[in-house]
Amino acid sequence: MIDTPRQATRLEAIGGRFDPWLLGAMLALASLGVVMVASASIYQHGNPFYYLIRHGMFLVAGAGLAWWVTRTELKSIEARNHLLLLGCVVLLLLVFVPGLGVSVKGAHRWINLGVSNFQVVEVVKVFFIVWLASYLVRFRDEVNATWAAMLKPLGVVVLLVALLLMQPDFGSSSLLLAITAGMLVLGGVNMPRMFGPVLVGLPILAVIAIAEPYRMRRLTSFSDPWADPFGSGYQLTNALMAIGRGEWSGIGLGGSVLKLNYLPEVHTDFIFSVIGEELGFVGVCLVVALYALLVGRAFVIGLRCVEMRRHFAGYVAFGVALWIGMQSFVSMGVNLGLLPTKGLTLPLISSGGSSILMTCVAMGLLLRVSYELERTQRQVALRGEALQTTPSGETRSPADAAPATPKPAPSLSETLRGTSRLRSRVEPTFERIA
Repeated sequence: MIDTPRQATRLEAIGGRFDPWLLGAMLALASLGVVMVASASIYQHGNPFYYLIRHGMFLVAGAGLAWWVTRTELKSIEARNHLLLLGCVVLLLLVFVPGLGVSVKGAHRWINLGVSNFQVVEVVKVFFIVWLASYLVRFRDEVNATWAAMLKPLGVVVLLVALLLMQPDFGSSSLLLAITAGMLVLGGVNMPRMFGPVLVGLPILAVIAIAEPYRMRRLTSFSDPWADPFGSGYQLTNALMAIGRGEWSGIGLGGSVLKLNYLPEVHTDFIFSVIGEELGFVGVCLVVALYALLVGRAFVIGLRCVEMRRHFAGYVAFGVALWIGMQSFVSMGVNLGLLPTKGLTLPLISSGGSSILMTCVAMGLLLRVSYELERTQRQVALRGEALQTTPSGETRSPADAAPATPKPAPSLSETLRGTSRLRSRVEPTFERIA
């Protein structure tokens, strides 16, 4: 018989490690961000190092938050999922509180923290991903089998989107809807049922997009920015000229001309144009490759977590990967003229306090997921070795060491909750049956 207490002690002593590819991509993007913020913002303030110092302070604070998240067990985060959802709603309502909410150019998206303004939607993105991941774990069979379980998270995100549109923030609203749809699909939702809400929601989003005159101007200027290069097409025309000037290898770090008060929001929304101008096609490809590595590695880790039955960790990885992937795609697409102008920053690169802080928290979550995945794999390997070796030194297979026991019949409560628990389901692992 195996020495169970000793074996348990050995399992508890096993640790994990952070995924090196994931960590390397994060550090490379953050380092590139420091360099490009320094270059892009040097003429944007009386003090040429103002935005660089500010960016560095938020990056250090974000690294501290990320370190704290990496030291936190995912199960303790999962246990607070309801509080996180409540926090989403409360934070989106705080922007309308007089004296606390801050209005910038007619938009109520920030709260005043004294030392700086904070955009609450960045916190909402992280909190909502964690809540939705926990929901998919608790109702992963029902989401596939019943309408009610599928519509509940859609109802929650519609509430959050309604609060965002009151600010207004159409870009973040669309991003939150896309993250929700992606996580539901990866969580095993019944695809024919999913088409119904999508077909209803797309026309509503289209109406909302064209209802406001400024959004309509963005759409028309996107189709032909050169028709009004000094008006509605000003941002896009300058962004395209900056990228065009970079050609293959760029004009050199610090040599951008369009950043000299021609290109607006040059250190935040349009920093990718400065990268294209100063580092050229090579620099653009480098940025795209780093994001592809980060997002692709996060999806791989998420799939491995699902295969190891660590569904919450896997769904968190999926959610963060969808967020970073879609936001970076939209930000780069806007700079390249592929998408209408939206106020979304380039994750880990653009300057911005709240964006940097919460992106670092999301990166901490990804690193924690990779750590616990590695720990679980090592523990499973150790259990397998223990089952194959008896105390007398004889070897036997895991099947002989742990004979199969008949599966108990489902209880009446499980039967009443739906038939989805009585059949195998398809996990998001490319047709592998759980």
